[in-house]
This record gives sequence, structure tokens and C-alpha cells, in this order.
Amino acid sequence: MNSPDRHRPRGRRGGSRERAEDTPVRKVNYRQLRNPFPAMNVFSADRIEAMHEAALKALEELGVKVLLPEAREVFRQGGARVDEANEMVFIGREIVDAALASAPRSITCRAGTRDRDVLLELGSLIFQPGAGAPHATDLERGRRPGTGRDFRELVQLTQHFDVLHMVPPLIEPQDVPTNLRHYFTMEAQLTLSDKLPFIYSRGTPQVTESFEMLRDYRGLSDEAFHAEPHCYTIINTNSPRTLDIPMAQGLIDFAKAGQVSIITPFTLMGAMAPITVAGAITLSHAEALAAITLTQLARPGAPDCYGTFTSNVDMKSGAPAFGTPSHFQASLAAGQLARFIGLPWRSAAGSAANLNDVQAANENQFGLWGCLMAGATMIIHSAGWLEGGLTVSYEKLICDAEVLNMVVELCAGEEAGSAEIGFDALQEVEPSGHFFAAAQTMARYQTEFYEPILHDYANFGTWTERGARDASERATDVWKDILAADIRPDLDEARVEALTTYIEARTAAGGAPPES
Repeated sequence: MNSPDRHRPRGRRGGSRERAEDTPVRKVNYRQLRNPFPAMNVFSADRIEAMHEAALKALEELGVKVLLPEAREVFRQGGARVDEANEMVFIGREIVDAALASAPRSITCRAGTRDRDVLLELGSLIFQPGAGAPHATDLERGRRPGTGRDFRELVQLTQHFDVLHMVPPLIEPQDVPTNLRHYFTMEAQLTLSDKLPFIYSRGTPQVTESFEMLRDYRGLSDEAFHAEPHCYTIINTNSPRTLDIPMAQGLIDFAKAGQVSIITPFTLMGAMAPITVAGAITLSHAEALAAITLTQLARPGAPDCYGTFTSNVDMKSGAPAFGTPSHFQASLAAGQLARFIGLPWRSAAGSAANLNDVQAANENQFGLWGCLMAGATMIIHSAGWLEGGLTVSYEKLICDAEVLNMVVELCAGEEAGSAEIGFDALQEVEPSGHFFAAAQTMARYQTEFYEPILHDYANFGTWTERGARDASERATDVWKDILAADIRPDLDEARVEALTTYIEARTAAGGAPPES
């Protein structure tokens, strides 16, 4: 059920008031967005080409350490030189070129309902909340190791906001055993959300069972499931130049099943990558090309999303830093390389702040604008992320969602018909008058403008009379209201029962280990 979003700022909704004939009814589709901003460059075209060439040279001459024997064999059969003794793979540029030629430029991912489908291509704009954190935090319960309850609640908050388009691996539910965790996370995503679900690449047994649960819950045949993507995974290489066993196996498993791999090297400048933006992005590019090549050798045409997660570190502590100038520049460079090879791509915002404070807001928004100006297809960690990925904050998710909704309003643009220009309003209002009661204003009153979730525009006296509550305190009310409403998508009870039966049977049999 696509229920009204009580806390989502809306575009023009229309109303009972009369409006001029050329006054457009402004409608904003929060669910399928296009990036309205021209892409910025940080390097010249010849420097980007040089970085691509350096990445190809690194793959051909320096190689990549591939720990999974099956993956090395796939590379060998594809023409790569393999040094089994040292687990090294040397990939010729002609092999990479062929892989890039077969990787699709546009990918339609099927969600639970067609209006939730996600289009991955250059120019699309997709947001995800923070993901992969071991901890959750909110003002009422404090910072804590992630639990199953936290995971389910964060799925519901993700479902609530139309501007969040996919369900990521929000937090680790650490009170659920690892051999059973994939059952728990899949059941939560399928019954609490109709958005595109995420599946961890933690070994073929868990991936296979997750595919089965999703296939059957969606009512798909094997052929239909494999024909189009219905889920995705995130693959992180081990920088520098290493592809470990579960990640390599995940690339093969998802490619063979026709499901999306978002390939994201995690290269921190001065730590796992060269300290310069150009050097770190070149390494990231090389690792992404190696992983893309593996998927295309496993199944030509497999859906891949190029990715990067490159920022700098605090050289005094070694801790990751986000929302910095280097983070911004790295996003711009990654966007140039993504456009150079023509693939949809994933970037990231995020914050290293410990609390939902001004540092958190500044870092997340600066990182977000780096992604927007870079032309990112998908922006992960765009809401809720704290401590460089160690925590997802309920209050920060709410505050960041408001910023994302503002971005969506910018995506809608602004019409410039005569009613928008407002010459009639200029005629109507006398010099030194006001426009509060002008016909143009009243035609749009509470129907045109952005309705904020958290902002309080009262003067100081009124604000203090109301109790002088800050944004985080008001955000607590918002997330509690959303969870209390407990609005869920329409459920097919027979499929829910079948999913429950499957999970109970597999749990009784011992589950599936998180290994190949």
C-alpha cells in the first residue's frame, strides 16, 4: 500500500482555490529522480584518460591478488595470466575492454511494485540511507550494538520516505546468529518494505537461499528471476589490489543469477591508497575494473554498478574523514571516470561526527553535494550515518531526509509561465505593501511550497514559549510517530506464510554458514 507520507515535504498538490490558466500544477515524483545539475570536473579530460591508462597498466603489470580459486579459474579461462603460487591475476587491457563493452549502461531493477522500480544509468538519481554500521543510536536509548529490533525499525523508516529508494544493509543485527541472519534480514525487508532489497555476499549457501526467498515471495519463476535484477549486493575490494574469497564469490554468484553487483573499492588516501586524490582514484578505478571484468567473464551482460568510496584520513589518528575537500574532489574524479567508461555509478556522502550535531550536518551535506555535482547515479550513506560508518542515528536519518527532500524539490525545477512571473501580483500590490494576501500567494498558500519536517521558523520568543526544543529532539518525535503508525505495504498472506515456513524449516536444519 502506497500510503500518504505524513512527514514528507511535498510539491504542489493542487487544491480548491482557483488558479490562473497558465499556473502549472507542480508535481514532483520522489520515486524516480533525474539529477538536474551539470556534472563538474576536477581533472582535465587528458588527465582522466591518463588515470584510466594507469589503472589498465596496474592490472596488466602489477596484477590483483585473488584469493578464491574459482575466480582465478574464471580469469584464466578469460585469457588472464594467473600465478597460482602467489594467487595473483594479471588482466590484459583487451580483456577489460571487452568486459566494459558487455556491461549494460542502463539497468532496470524490479522492486515490490512497479512505481518503486529503480533505474540505474547515468543521469538517474537514487538515495540510500546509511548502511553497514555495527551500532545504532537515538536520543532515548543511546548508542548500542545493532539488534534485530533496530534493523526492523530502520527498514520501516527507510520505507516511509519516498526519497530513500533502496533498502541497504542498515545495521548489523548482532543478536541474530550469523548462520540465521540472512533469513531475518530478508524477512524484514520483504514484509516491511516494497523497495529494492539488499543481500549480503557471505557465501554461496546464504546467497542462494536469499535468492530463493525473494524469488518465491515475489511469485517469480526461475527464468523470470534470472531475466531481470530483483536485488543487489555491495562488493568491497580489499585495497590495495586484493579480492577476497566472499567478495569474489559474491561477484560470481550475483553475475550468474543476473542480479546487481555494486562494486565499491574502499580507498582511504594515505592508508589503503596513495595520499593524492588522483592516486587513490586510480587505484580505486583499477580495482573496480578488475571486479567488473570478473562478473562479465562469469556472465556477459551481468548488471554492474561502478562504485567508489574514496576519502582521506586524519593522519594523526588514522580515522576516516568525510565531507572534506578531498572527499569532494574524489567524488568529482570518480564521476569523470564513470562517464569515461559509460557505466552507472555509486558514490557516498557520510560523516565522521560522533553526534547528530553541526559537524555531522556540514560533513554530510558537503559530501552529498560532491556526489550531486559529480553526477552520481546512486548516493549511499546520504541519511543517518555517523562515526565514519560505525553508527546509524535515528535522529540524523530524519534530519538528513529533510535535506534530501529539499534536493528533490530542486530536481523539479521551476516553471516560468506568466502566472509564475507574477506581473499581476506586481500590479495588485501597492508600493510599500505586502504580498501575503496577493492572489498569486493565496493560490499557492499551503499547496505550493516546501513543507518542512523539522524547521522551526518562529521568532525567538515564540520558540522559547514552545519549549525551545532543538532539531534532534523534534526528530525523535518524528521517528517515533512513524514507527507508531506501523504502516506496511500490502502483504500476500499466503506468501508470508510460505516465507515463514521456509525460514522455520531451514532454521531447524541449522541455517547456512556465512562461507562459500
